[in-house]
Amino acid sequence: MDIRSTLKELCEAFNAHDLDRIMTFFSDDCVLEMPRGNDPWGSRFQGKQNVREALATRFEGLPDVHYGNDQHFVDTDTDTETGISKWTLTGTTPDGTRKEVRGCDFYTFRDGKVARKDSYWKMVE
Repeated sequence: MDIRSTLKELCEAFNAHDLDRIMTFFSDDCVLEMPRGNDPWGSRFQGKQNVREALATRFEGLPDVHYGNDQHFVDTDTDTETGISKWTLTGTTPDGTRKEVRGCDFYTFRDGKVARKDSYWKMVE
């Protein structure tokens, strides 16, 4: 498996707002951790359907969301298949507020599918 190519394809799917395509990359028992939430890990969603619903909120909250300036890295020093994507998120909320923030995603792969996506972004005040 070429993790770097997979990360690029996944970023393209996010930029196309193609939730069906995005979900083809995820395992049935996947986990998503989003930056915002009431717990130290943000918000955690488990299982493909819950992850899909959580990702759908990204497109609802930022209908024109785009992940630009993307860079993708692979960690070969671990026992698991790990990929990292860095990006600049831009988008406009439904009320017209413009967002721009740097962030990254840590991906854990198992059997060629995303088993875990852990997202982080800078706090812009």
